[in-house]
Amino acid sequence: QVQLVESGGGLVQAGGSLRLSCAASGRTFSSYAMGWFRQAPGKEREFVAAISWRGGRTYYADSVKGRFTISRDNAKNTVYLQMNSLKPEDTAVYYCAASLRTVVRGAISEYDYWGQGTQVTVSS
Repeated sequence: QVQLVESGGGLVQAGGSLRLSCAASGRTFSSYAMGWFRQAPGKEREFVAAISWRGGRTYYADSVKGRFTISRDNAKNTVYLQMNSLKPEDTAVYYCAASLRTVVRGAISEYDYWGQGTQVTVSS
């Protein structure tokens, strides 16, 4: 079993930055790929970014490419999402997810464990 706890969400003005963190416990963190998803009110959960088990491969949704950066610190059992140049349309609950696969991309079905989410609100 894997437990994931997100933090770092909050209210920020458009153009600002936030860094989300996801702390993992349970199974060996370095053995699985990680991802971030988000869900806005009334919309389906969507892929944001993913990183392979060693951090060598990263993938991004087109909507965040060039603005968001996913990274991981296996020594700290933590994955991060640095979000810059935030826009009001980035407002959503952001979820951290873990996959028992070593490399994953954006399919929700590829992920095995999910956190509870952290709210990000970007004001215009």
